[in-house]
Amino acid sequence: MDFNINSPILFLLVGVIVAAVLGQSVFFLVKAWKRGREIGMPKEKLKKIASTAAVFTIAPAVAIVISVITLSKDLGLPLPWLRLSVVGSLSYETIAASNAEGAMGLVFGQVSNLTASQYITVAGVMTVSIMLGIWLVPVVCKRLLGGMISMEGRDKKWGEIFTNAMFIGMISAFLGYVFCDFLGVFSGDLRGLIPVLVMFVSAIIMVLCGLVKKRLGWRWIADYALPISLILGMASAIPITAMLS
Repeated sequence: MDFNINSPILFLLVGVIVAAVLGQSVFFLVKAWKRGREIGMPKEKLKKIASTAAVFTIAPAVAIVISVITLSKDLGLPLPWLRLSVVGSLSYETIAASNAEGAMGLVFGQVSNLTASQYITVAGVMTVSIMLGIWLVPVVCKRLLGGMISMEGRDKKWGEIFTNAMFIGMISAFLGYVFCDFLGVFSGDLRGLIPVLVMFVSAIIMVLCGLVKKRLGWRWIADYALPISLILGMASAIPITAMLS
């Protein structure tokens, strides 16, 4: 029997895991509601908090749906659905899947049907690698956070510099992926410009969202700036790729 990346058994297995995650969410929602009532919070206020939280989950949900669609061409729907429903992000999952496929001589976005062994390899790289962060949290983060708080207490300016440096370091790791093929431009291969231009389009859209919030007072747009820039950035990749390929 041929392996199918959209096999019903995969949907069943993933559905069980996602249902368990949703069950945890409902459990803690009920616990939070009961605790709110115990400490005297009015029911109207709890309803407003719940409805506001529900509305603002739409923004990241849009980005997640787009991410699942992006990865589904190569990996089918179950695996991206699982990864982005539990622990994952489009930036990490795409890089992990692309690197795993590249190591097997495949080109991300151009794979018609993975074999079972290839599928397991990609799933392993995407899953095991990101678990490192989960393991490091209880081991490293408590001491790291304590050190940062201590630094801010002694010198707030250097505490802010350290925090910003950590953030810039994280962004730099992803920028390396964006610019990794840029040198090909000097030899006439303009495809290396595609991710760079898409990044600039997304950045410009994010800046415009910030200006709209500041000039027009549309505070709600801050919560939707990410999916807006993501959607329009990905849409811009279509004409950019057509022009440079």
